Amino acid sequence: MFNSNDLGYVRVGVGIPHLKVADPAYNIGQIAEIAERFSSERAGVQIALFPELCLTGYSCGDLFNQRQLIAGAEQELGKFISNTDYNMVIILGMPVSTDNQLFNCAVVLYRGKILGAVPKTYIPSYNEFYEKRWFASAASRISREIKLCGQTVPFHENLIFRDLCSELRIGLEICEDLWVPVPPSSYHAIYGANLLFNLSASNDTVGKSDYRRSLVSQQSARTIAGYVYASAGSDESTTDVVFSGHAIIAENGIVLHEQKMDRDPLVLIRDIDIQKLQLDRSKMNSFMQVIEPKDYIFVDFDLFPFNTSLSLRRDIDAHPFVPSAKGDIDARCKEIFSIQSTGLAQRLLKTAIKKVVLGISGGLDSTLALLVCFAAYKKLNFPTANIIGVTMPGFGTTSRTYENALKLMKELGVDIREIDIRESCLQHYKDMGYDISVQDVTFENVQARERTQILMDIANKEGGIVVGTGDLSELALGWCTYNGDHMSMYGVNSSVPKTLVRHLVEWYCTKNENQEIISALLDILATPVSPELLPPDSSNEISQKTEKLIGPYELHDFFLYNMIRQGFAPAKIFCLATIAFRDKFSPEEIIKWLKVFYQRFFSQQFKRSCMPDGPKVGSVALSPRGDWRMPSDASYNLWLNEIENLKPEKLKSP
Repeated sequence: MFNSNDLGYVRVGVGIPHLKVADPAYNIGQIAEIAERFSSERAGVQIALFPELCLTGYSCGDLFNQRQLIAGAEQELGKFISNTDYNMVIILGMPVSTDNQLFNCAVVLYRGKILGAVPKTYIPSYNEFYEKRWFASAASRISREIKLCGQTVPFHENLIFRDLCSELRIGLEICEDLWVPVPPSSYHAIYGANLLFNLSASNDTVGKSDYRRSLVSQQSARTIAGYVYASAGSDESTTDVVFSGHAIIAENGIVLHEQKMDRDPLVLIRDIDIQKLQLDRSKMNSFMQVIEPKDYIFVDFDLFPFNTSLSLRRDIDAHPFVPSAKGDIDARCKEIFSIQSTGLAQRLLKTAIKKVVLGISGGLDSTLALLVCFAAYKKLNFPTANIIGVTMPGFGTTSRTYENALKLMKELGVDIREIDIRESCLQHYKDMGYDISVQDVTFENVQARERTQILMDIANKEGGIVVGTGDLSELALGWCTYNGDHMSMYGVNSSVPKTLVRHLVEWYCTKNENQEIISALLDILATPVSPELLPPDSSNEISQKTEKLIGPYELHDFFLYNMIRQGFAPAKIFCLATIAFRDKFSPEEIIKWLKVFYQRFFSQQFKRSCMPDGPKVGSVALSPRGDWRMPSDASYNLWLNEIENLKPEKLKSP
């Protein structure tokens, strides 16, 4: 169950009803049927959108010059308002006669009241469109208020409807308004509208659906807004054109869902994240840098609360760093891998350095780093023998990871070095008076720092640079030894989260033809994630498993994305995680690891404050020189207090 107001969601519905051209009585009845469905407790729609001129039909032609049609439309709307009292905003299209002209309008209704009427600004009269024959542009408007259905109603092209109880701000435009170089919705967004609605009557021609979708998604991205689009249905006249009833719901460049009308009326429902949109706008400080003075009217209303017993009507991606479609994964992995290898190649060119040194453990991160180095050397036409791969067996090294490291380096043709660190670590333990039977964090970190020292010294000797292997997830959690594996001269994986590291290695495996490399990569992918700093078990298997100690990386990556990219609070992240992982983790488990995430994220900032250079590959990065500036001694009490107050039994997802 979800409290939409607390979590920032607004439920919108697109309805494309059956209609009869020039029959307002029939049409309002069809609109009422869909409105009834939308208003039910099960649907819980808060704002419903219907197409352009749906009260009369868009394709009435010269019948728009008949007083009987215009008066009949207003009369039927009046009956509808009198006989219904829906707890949702209804936006529908109708012709409105005023100022000695006829206007194509969007009319906004709420609980028996007309909140306002918005006239269409751009009137098309080209190709199959003849609207100027009947309708005037909003530019010809004289009045700021009109009488409609016995009510005094705001009448303006620049109306913004403000919910008094939330951040919701509604702006409207009509069909052609979206197709011009600077749509009215661009100004609406600058003046605060974060949920934009378009009542449309866009006929179908070959390829036009794709173009419409592109326009809607791009405008939602440019305005950092939700954009809800409803186009006239197939019951419009087919004298010269055909309409298909295209419904689209988009949010900041992403189409949440779309559908076309079939034989039945179309009903589409989705939840728009207003809170997320506002956070994105506040972060993008260029959004409000240039404001052209415009005449705007603000209409206040009190939106009826979301039904908190309903489940969320939007997809929640459990792995936000990883594309879901197979084709997208291939293209994305190729692009990310190219960014990583190009970054390293440019670093080598600009420093005139020909050699790189990196530790190869037989784990995922060092494997990806090695593959990136190999790709960079191919770009530069450098000999791969100048890649120095160092495997450094320690107290926790298993034969499985050791053999995989050697096999991979051999097949890639790199310079293989093996340096056993156990004796030097034992000497160090002895020098500092440490009891090796304790095997605490000191036991582990001595090994990590010994390995880094070896890599740095080899780099000095060979005139090379140390390439870091640590990933974004480890940096977020501080799961690295300060001045150990935390440090390098260029970190190629520093903005690649663990869930994406795995997909990149899988992708590379599918693109390779060397069976020995494929065999090694597949076994590395199947190996538990571990720093291998504690001795293996009696079967020489890995005993120290990272995800048992600090939690599942897929959860932590989910937390990281939604905290940094979305700016969400712990309660909202928890609620979304219960949906995304409802078949995998219990609410209690999610709370446990969410608490670990916040504690570690805050307390380990000092490691990120001095992290090495590395290429940014996605929208989430933690470089102190770029995306994330945070004091190392910031308090996390505010966030932990919210987690402590979470009650799983009340917040479980249906």
